[in-house]
Amino acid sequence: MVSSLVKLQQVSNVVLSADALINQLSEDPGKMLATDAVSAGFAVGTLSLPESRLFGTDGIRGRAGELLSAPLALQVGFWAGRVLLADVATIGPVVIGQDSRNSSSMLAMALSAGLTAAGLEVWDLGLCPTPAVAHVTYTSAAIGGVMISASHNPPSDNGIKFFGSNGSKLAIALQTQIEAALRGDLPAIAQPFISGWGTHYHRPELTKAYCRAVQETLQSASDALPLSGMRIVLDLAWGAAVKLAPIAFQALGSEVICLHDQPDGDRINVDCGSTDLGILQAAVKEHQADLGVAFDGDADRVLAVDNLGRSVDGDYILYLWGTALKQTNQLPGNTVVATVMSNLGFERAWEQQGGKLVRAAVGDQYVHAEMLRHGAMLGGEQSGHVLCRHYGVSGDGILTALHLAQLVKRSGASFADLIDQSFQTFPQKLKNVRVEDRARRVNWQECDPLIQAIATAELTMGDQGRVLVRASGTEPLIRVMVEAASEELVNHWTDTLALVAQRHLT
Repeated sequence: MVSSLVKLQQVSNVVLSADALINQLSEDPGKMLATDAVSAGFAVGTLSLPESRLFGTDGIRGRAGELLSAPLALQVGFWAGRVLLADVATIGPVVIGQDSRNSSSMLAMALSAGLTAAGLEVWDLGLCPTPAVAHVTYTSAAIGGVMISASHNPPSDNGIKFFGSNGSKLAIALQTQIEAALRGDLPAIAQPFISGWGTHYHRPELTKAYCRAVQETLQSASDALPLSGMRIVLDLAWGAAVKLAPIAFQALGSEVICLHDQPDGDRINVDCGSTDLGILQAAVKEHQADLGVAFDGDADRVLAVDNLGRSVDGDYILYLWGTALKQTNQLPGNTVVATVMSNLGFERAWEQQGGKLVRAAVGDQYVHAEMLRHGAMLGGEQSGHVLCRHYGVSGDGILTALHLAQLVKRSGASFADLIDQSFQTFPQKLKNVRVEDRARRVNWQECDPLIQAIATAELTMGDQGRVLVRASGTEPLIRVMVEAASEELVNHWTDTLALVAQRHLT
């Protein structure tokens, strides 16, 4: 009961704040300073923002009801609307979607209130995958898109991800402007004032166009059912893929067995989906399926399981899909973009077949930037976030899974055989160290004991291994990864470095 009252109060505050803002705008139809919103009971003074940067590698993310509150979402919506309007020549709607988290509706309502207060029309898709928002934004007159989701994070977290009118993640420069406005640091935005305010429309039917578009990337005049005869297990993680993924796979001819196939905000990503493959692995073996695929909460990434029940990560997906594209001359420069997390075994195997591997920082926006810089058509992350510019404008778990299934079908071999014929991974281990203090986490390079320990590890392993330590951009974690020629080296240095990080950062 208490939590319900808190939510009602937050929504009430949103409505009151939006009304105050609209009244202020009506009285002053000129250009508006960030500080003007304070007098409207709307902006900076009502927020408690972290000192470190609000936007991470994938939008704004944090615990729902704390950092991710209705008042924050309201103001993010308003200032995002103002920034988007200042960046376009023609005014259009903003597309909103959400995953199944219990807090997603609250945040979507607040964000919509802010956007409509800024004078924009909002198209609300409701429950849908993140790539559906990107697709609808790109293929319509929309000037931007927003997804309410914390992706693979636990149910208690949530996030706000922005897309530009081209369907890609919103440019960092525009994210910076939104954050500056939230902090009261942005001067008047040079744009004509829009009298009145926008309207919110429920547009769930637009997700059907996305689903059809994904299917059409596989279909041809000679093969309307390219997945016929395949048995595929889908782990839908109680999340955003529950409605569309089964439809897409069945429409292309496959027999589908679904796990965790209802929207459930209490169980999204819990012991299922791409965060835990155990149940999917058992189901693939039990049903003697050709393969299994596991989505995360917002279905922008996917991991797989072969017919023997073995896990298949994004490195293998990139290798197999890249090889298929290369064989049909659809891979410019034979280039694939991966990240610093990708396995050395993948890199060396790809180079041995004449390919070029470009490494980017972790985060799909950095992968996408490197793809554009090198003219690459395929890129992605070991975590299963894959971008193929032949077929989509963003990372898309459903699209990737469908093409992976088609690749297995066309090969005439089992999925396990394809994996065995690809490459052998170097032993690699990742440990997460929880660091709640955001400043210490972001500035971990200032921790001398950890820096010294990393230098010792690198000197000891030489060219037989590598170390990667980084602050997560989506969770309060320091990630410690070691990759080496032997399990002994990997285990020793991962455990050692994680212990040093825990002692000196927590």
